[in-house]
Amino acid sequence: MEEMIRAENLVYEYGPVGDGRHAALRGISLAIRPGEFVAIIGHNGSGKSTLAKHFNALLVPTSGTVKVKGMKTSDPRNLWKIRQTVGMVFQNPDNQIVATTVEEDVAFGPENLGVPPAEIRRRVREALECVDMVEYVRHAPHLLSGGQKQRVAIAGVVAMRPECIVLDEPTAMLDPSGRREVMRTITRLNREEGITVVLITHFMNEAVQADRVIVMEAGRIVLDGSPRKVFGQVETLRALHLDVPQVTELAYELNREGAELPPDILTVEEFADAIVGVSDRGVSDRSRKTEERRARTADACGTTGRGRDRSGQADCHGRAAAASCGGG
Repeated sequence: MEEMIRAENLVYEYGPVGDGRHAALRGISLAIRPGEFVAIIGHNGSGKSTLAKHFNALLVPTSGTVKVKGMKTSDPRNLWKIRQTVGMVFQNPDNQIVATTVEEDVAFGPENLGVPPAEIRRRVREALECVDMVEYVRHAPHLLSGGQKQRVAIAGVVAMRPECIVLDEPTAMLDPSGRREVMRTITRLNREEGITVVLITHFMNEAVQADRVIVMEAGRIVLDGSPRKVFGQVETLRALHLDVPQVTELAYELNREGAELPPDILTVEEFADAIVGVSDRGVSDRSRKTEERRARTADACGTTGRGRDRSGQADCHGRAAAASCGGG
């Protein structure tokens, strides 16, 4: 299968030529498959947004290569096709909204691609359906909530029919409700429409929804794997000054006290199931021990009356057994 994006030994430097140049990316190598949902996390200055801008040729490597479906981003002849393949959504939706109605804003991209009017209308309708904003088609974007504006911005990218969407901290300026709206939209585009998604985020509860999590530090990739594999490394993430999902951290702290919970819990539902499982094991262990005590007592009672010495007197074991079953 052809890779959607591949970076090999990607280095990006900026600043004055000479000793004053700063390396924002230091030898990044990765591959992203079609249909994959990848979250990239890291603290401010780790290089994650710089990396994201290489995926649709907003930036080109100082050295190394980035390819989009086999097309080198450093070749100006590929620029138009790369921008059609990989769409970009930024942090502030107000910087991406350019028209006075939602319909006109979503239509802006296809119009600039030279799409026929009838096809534009169809794409606008389908894109707004994808983000659940059809009822706002005639609304003025500046009157919408932050989450709604971001969904309109996403619809504007979807209308251009990209195969991949890169979202650079799209929920950073939103309240919790707006973040949930946008994440539902992103997840639906990936799961139902098959669009490859690269999500740059500071929110760990968003990263756990991805298929794969990449952790960056000082321009390098330091962790790369499934959310369970990455967030299960609590101490490593803490050393990088990164958070983990709250339930993961709670399970980690409980395990330090001997709780024996799974170390890769990611959601509240998984945590609740794990707690019930521990409780059930505790009840089972207590029941087993009770049954063992009853069995030992029954065995002892069965020997009562037989535990006598040669003189016909009950020995100590026989008396103790009789007393334990009330036959004293």
